[in-house]
Amino acid sequence: MNVDRAKQIFDSKDTIAVQLEGQSVWIEEVDAANGMATVQIGSDPLNTQTVSVERLKEGR
Repeated sequence: MNVDRAKQIFDSKDTIAVQLEGQSVWIEEVDAANGMATVQIGSDPLNTQTVSVERLKEGR
């Protein structure tokens, strides 16, 4: 995924499925300048990671 698409998903009112290495994630923040995104993994709000947006895939 690229930074622009990650920002579109983050800003969208719709729920758009995103995956990180096969796990469902929610995008919580996009750092466009550095090409990074903070994501919540699964349903645990305390389980977050900051990863390159290139590792994210739009999924089902």
